[in-house]
Amino acid sequence: FFLQLFKIEPKMAKDKKEKKEKKSKSNPSTPKKEASEGKPEVDYETRVARINAIANPLANKKLTKKLYKVVKKAHKAKLLCRGVKEVSKAIRKGGTGVCIIAGDISPIDVVTHLPVMCEEASIPYCYVPSKEDLGHAGQTKRPTSVVFVKKGEYEGFSDVNDEVSTLVPPS
Repeated sequence: FFLQLFKIEPKMAKDKKEKKEKKSKSNPSTPKKEASEGKPEVDYETRVARINAIANPLANKKLTKKLYKVVKKAHKAKLLCRGVKEVSKAIRKGGTGVCIIAGDISPIDVVTHLPVMCEEASIPYCYVPSKEDLGHAGQTKRPTSVVFVKKGEYEGFSDVNDEVSTLVPPS
């Protein structure tokens, strides 16, 4: 009754709309501006130059793109483990899939135990040049040091699994 009497609700909605319009007029296309004026896009070769010495086997440019696509699909299928703690747990519990480690981690001691764990569990693994791109592929805003793509029925997994298996034969 009180709202109808003074008609507060429609006026507030109108004020909010006016504020949004004023903001959009003062800052036109803010998201596009951030994408174009933000951090410059770094090419693959520059990222490879920044990797650590132990990042072997490193995925080539074509395989890196495939890995990022598979990580996105695995996230949608909810078959993705992110971070050192989750990945270590998945490997210890006997998970099957592919382990993807970022090559530009500092300090490198954070992820040095993962290749050994993967080899003992016969899980194929490889390094990619950028933790930022790996985090973005896993649908997070934060850079991610390692992801574990669990085996599943989604497009591209079997191809990536075969290619990564040829890079490093599990013993």
